[in-house]
Amino acid sequence: MFQQWRRRRAVRRIEPGDGRLVQRFRWWQLLGRSLFHLDIADAAGYSVKYTVDARQWKTDENGYMKVFLYRNGLQHAVSRAPAVFPVEGGTIEVAASSFGLKRCHFVSNSGAERQLHPDAHSAEGRRAHLDERRPQLSRLIGVVSTVALLVGVGLLLQQIAVPILRIPPIAEQIGPVEPLINLPLWLSISLGLVAALASTERALRMRYRWWLDAAGN
Repeated sequence: MFQQWRRRRAVRRIEPGDGRLVQRFRWWQLLGRSLFHLDIADAAGYSVKYTVDARQWKTDENGYMKVFLYRNGLQHAVSRAPAVFPVEGGTIEVAASSFGLKRCHFVSNSGAERQLHPDAHSAEGRRAHLDERRPQLSRLIGVVSTVALLVGVGLLLQQIAVPILRIPPIAEQIGPVEPLINLPLWLSISLGLVAALASTERALRMRYRWWLDAAGN
């Protein structure tokens, strides 16, 4: 019920596009633009190409990322993330995190889902190409990203827990509490940067988990 309400609300946010042509992906847009494609058939059986264009620096007045939907190369609709665009046979759903997209899927009327395929020139497309050509290296990078974020989660939990355990009524019951790990400032900053890189890498594969990737925020 709640999911259906959210979907209806997202659909109401849709605005018509202005009909402009989709722009080619440029190399300098690697860190701030996501471009995904979907080929489906319309009611008459003709092929229709949809393109989702999301740019992190393009936001609305409330700071939400704007998502542009193109139909056969022409801007068809605009919404803010999370976005739900009705298309032939279902909807295209787009959701964003602080490091990119965490969801860009076609959901059919029967409930089946499939991820849109990334543009070959985008960062997501290059990451997918690496996964196809060098699967072992790709898995190693994925494991390193996960471990880096797990370390970040542990440090974040410590930062939250220690002040709570030092509250006088609690401290009187359990005694003085000291952090298990005291990191110098330079190392804390370095780990924060590593966690941000790890979250970015996972965003390129849309492997978002709130309890894990939040450590990179």
